[in-house]
Amino acid sequence: MKLSGSESSPDVIFCDNHLLIAFKPSGWLTQPDDTKRADLESFAKDWVKKEFQKPGAVFLHCIHRLDRPVSGLVIFAKTSKALTRLNEASRAGAIQRLYLAEVEGIVSEKSGTLEHFLLHGDGRAIVSTPKNPDAKKALLTYRVLQVKEHSTVVQIELQTGRYHQIRAQFAAIGHPIIGDIRYKAKSGSGDAICLSCTDLKFPHPVTREEIVFHVDAPFLDTFFETR
Repeated sequence: MKLSGSESSPDVIFCDNHLLIAFKPSGWLTQPDDTKRADLESFAKDWVKKEFQKPGAVFLHCIHRLDRPVSGLVIFAKTSKALTRLNEASRAGAIQRLYLAEVEGIVSEKSGTLEHFLLHGDGRAIVSTPKNPDAKKALLTYRVLQVKEHSTVVQIELQTGRYHQIRAQFAAIGHPIIGDIRYKAKSGSGDAICLSCTDLKFPHPVTREEIVFHVDAPFLDTFFETR
């Protein structure tokens, strides 16, 4: 399933009895917190209530989260059975998530693996060493899709799921994501960065059929065939 993501509007991409896939715009939270900012989970619950005229509380739990300035696809479980099975699939590495990012500068290697050891700092990830007992290994692979005059578009697949992993790792090699001033990008508002979860592939929690979803990265004018 393919569609174009909107940078400002959330959308429900897919919904059946067991799961829901929604697009999160940059600037939105994945789940509600005490800041009262707009969040995708509340939007999706309201959508379910209206779409199915459902009285009472809606069961909806996200399987993974995206940072507030990041856009992209998020998986929600609609039943406790789906939640258990999707969490099991996530732990087993059976949920593939691909990201597109535009980073500052020209990435010299056309593809590669980034490995760092990260600490969860106050609002940011801090690159440490493997000797630090509190540091967790962060691993991702990437390939270059487009080289521009002053930036590079890359596709990223996470091998681990650490806090701010993509943002911290590309900043650590001198290529912060465009707009990500928290990680030393040259400019940005802090509300939106050029990073989006564009692709999901995983087994349906009940039918076990492999399902695939794709959105175009909303910050890019060019569509990339990412698989």
